[in-house]
Amino acid sequence: MTQKIEAIKKEVAKVVVGQEKMIDALLVGLLCEGHVLIEGVPGLAKTTTVNALAKSLGLNFKRAQFTPDLLPSDILGAEIYDPQNNSFKIKKGPIFTNLLLADEINRAPAKVQSALLEVMQEKQVTLGDTTFKLDLPFFVMATQNPVEQEGVYQLPEAQLDRFMLKLVVGYNTKQEELEIARRIANAQYEAINAVVTKEEITQLKDAVKNIHIDPELEEYMIELVNATRNPQEYGLEKLKEHIHFGASPRVSIDMFKAVKAMAFLRGNEYVTPVDIAYILPELMRHRIVLTYEAQAEGISTDEIIQQVLEAVRVP
Repeated sequence: MTQKIEAIKKEVAKVVVGQEKMIDALLVGLLCEGHVLIEGVPGLAKTTTVNALAKSLGLNFKRAQFTPDLLPSDILGAEIYDPQNNSFKIKKGPIFTNLLLADEINRAPAKVQSALLEVMQEKQVTLGDTTFKLDLPFFVMATQNPVEQEGVYQLPEAQLDRFMLKLVVGYNTKQEELEIARRIANAQYEAINAVVTKEEITQLKDAVKNIHIDPELEEYMIELVNATRNPQEYGLEKLKEHIHFGASPRVSIDMFKAVKAMAFLRGNEYVTPVDIAYILPELMRHRIVLTYEAQAEGISTDEIIQQVLEAVRVP
């Protein structure tokens, strides 16, 4: 099964240079039936990566550009009156796909964000009196601008919690950027081939579920979550002043799934502490609410997660 993962990555690498963390996060989200939120400045191949991944998986892909004037019907679809037949017909929106790129999700108002997040949770859409089940797999990758930019509607914590992973994407290295520029200048792109079927994707998901986690590691993961809620129990008294709300119970649920997927991507049949440490920031950084004091001091959730990792004893 790991050969299939390598084949997918090889196809994506035909058009995407670097960004291994983003590709790993997308594959974890796909294998665990979770959704991924990616924050980063424009031009970091977010759209290109999702498009390439969809093609390599043989799945349908649609992109929705979020804007301040967007309506929920622009994403979900609507009933439209047909004067010729004197009846209403359903016009489906871009949500009816396998992989949806919700581009700049924090540009759209709250009613659009909540409509999308409801579908992400329920995997169904109601238009008029009819409820439509979405084709599986259904996977959303949402992007957002860094919060310091103007003209955005920041996602509330309760809605952020619906995303399994939040990835912060940085710039490519100098060598990678040189390769990107050369490829674009010379139009050196290979065609991406579908290397797995929907049935094989289901088999990959089943293989992930069979990855072994030692009971001590399961307890270790719960300790990591608890350390964000009760840091004083782990010798982190200072963090009590910095954390307003610790990680939600969804972190524990998603962590048990995500670490299995990480072990699977590495070609292992069991989870190690390395798998947990690798994916923990993506699982937690959007689910810890900082106090005003911490924000004023410029403390980030990533710094807090690192302190938690160092304080909790590894089994």
